[in-house]
Amino acid sequence: MQRFLSVTAAALMAFQVGWAAAGDSPMQLTVLNSMERIQQHEPPFGAGAANIAAARNEVESFQVVVAALDRNLHVTGVTLSELVGDGGARIGGDCIELYREEYVRVRLSTPRAELPPGLYPDALVPLVDPTTGQPIQPLGQHQERWGEPMITTGHDMYALPFDVFAGQNQPIWVDVRVPQDAPAGEYRGVFQVTAGEVQAEVPVTLTVWDFALPAGPTHSNHFGSFAGVARSFGVERDSDEARAIEDRYCREMARHRINPPLPRHLLPTVNPDGSLHIDAERHAALTQFITELHVTDFEVPRAPFGQLPHSTKGADYKTIAPAERAKAIRYYRDYYEYLKANHWEQRAYIYLLDEPNTPENYEQVLVLAAVAEEAAPELKRLVVEQTYPHDPSWPDIDPAIDIWCPLWAFIDRDTINQKLQGGDAVWSYTALVQRAPRYHPHYAEVGDKDPPYWHIDRPLLVYRVPTWINRQYGITGLLYWSTVTRVIEPWFNPAFAHPRHFNGGGYLFYPGVPCGIAGPITSMRLKNLRDGMEDYEYFAVLDQRGGSDAVQRAVDRVAPTWWEYTRDPQQLIDTRRELAEAILAK
Repeated sequence: MQRFLSVTAAALMAFQVGWAAAGDSPMQLTVLNSMERIQQHEPPFGAGAANIAAARNEVESFQVVVAALDRNLHVTGVTLSELVGDGGARIGGDCIELYREEYVRVRLSTPRAELPPGLYPDALVPLVDPTTGQPIQPLGQHQERWGEPMITTGHDMYALPFDVFAGQNQPIWVDVRVPQDAPAGEYRGVFQVTAGEVQAEVPVTLTVWDFALPAGPTHSNHFGSFAGVARSFGVERDSDEARAIEDRYCREMARHRINPPLPRHLLPTVNPDGSLHIDAERHAALTQFITELHVTDFEVPRAPFGQLPHSTKGADYKTIAPAERAKAIRYYRDYYEYLKANHWEQRAYIYLLDEPNTPENYEQVLVLAAVAEEAAPELKRLVVEQTYPHDPSWPDIDPAIDIWCPLWAFIDRDTINQKLQGGDAVWSYTALVQRAPRYHPHYAEVGDKDPPYWHIDRPLLVYRVPTWINRQYGITGLLYWSTVTRVIEPWFNPAFAHPRHFNGGGYLFYPGVPCGIAGPITSMRLKNLRDGMEDYEYFAVLDQRGGSDAVQRAVDRVAPTWWEYTRDPQQLIDTRRELAEAILAK
């Protein structure tokens, strides 16, 4: 069976294994980086200490694997001490978050998956309920999970206590956030695990580099809405309970450098004539939301007037009644004035149409864009489409679009450069397992190759490297269709509901219901996406200091193209360190 870690890491395994307990202890601790995975039953591997580095205002992660060697372990304590630096500087518990990694079963492989079916650590169950600040309490019952006995005293999913059966592993995820005011230098602490009379520990060293990352994302992004979240928690969509849950999802997105969608209940209301009603209380709340969550890009809701039908079979597929068109123009004009009055106009865009795949859809793009152009020509218009047409005979939609958003497999450097030179922006996105189409300008070169698709049964590095590849192409944004799409049962069968084998497709959060948490549970995939967004901040900081050439050299090593990128986590980590050293040298 293919191992979940890189070839390089596997080759070094024998030299890296750290025995964190002396003598004949039944417990062993080893350390993995954030892009590695360990199977539940494989021999433990990793390092004997955690050595991480980060800038100020950055979160850095590592994993500690708790391995039961020759007998069962009942783990009751998992702690990371405060990290103490030279001169007594401290990074305390409020900057440290610990999670038990929950294994989910991939039953049927995603098409073209790089890894086999099996158990994958992915969901991150927090040691402390973020809504209450208290440990998740057990109830006192036993059950079996994955064919093995497991004490589930309490909620179905919780962090502590937990059992590790002989010959098994239980990884713990660690997030360390470096405060904005942390002095540069080395900080040291100890990670400790307690199982009855057995204790083991590993040393932790954090190097804080002498520069800071910005508060919000430099890399533009759009990650869908939370329209279906209320249903997962059994509450009414517009209830106070649903709004509280949605707010927790939004804040968790922002913590991972992803722009949350603007909540509907904070937006201006729309009058029957298309004009906006600006409620002072709503506006104040929206302003606070955008400011606190560092929202750098957001979608203006499509006008509730003058929308075209999804079907293009009828004769009126591109016809908007004059009265409806007038209302839509009024709507977009008022919205732009509202945005401009609050200095938000550069952050906003209209998502005109999703994947226009027919000549009729291209015509619809032109019709919808004409409405927006007449109302507010400065308001940017985004279309999820590649930078070259399906067919040259189709209508030219170039004048209608300000932000192009092609699928990763559809990306073409030549036409992207043309759009960038013409003043447009280009984002990128992924969905399911898309392959380069036959009308791709360089199909002969890329038709049989795969970009870094986002699924559980692929290496975690695929979630981190896309921002590097975006930078290679001059792409400044990232779009994903959903973080919470409906799946069969995310905790026990993580396949996207149709056709039931895109594992993890369209979601990066697990619903917190089994944990008793009225909000989201994060994933290892989301953490690696966050790390990729932070990597992009290194590019931005170095650019600002005149180091664009160094950025390009780094990106060339890690991610030459969408189809040729490193599979070695250590190479990415080492290159990131080189970027930090280049920043410090400026």
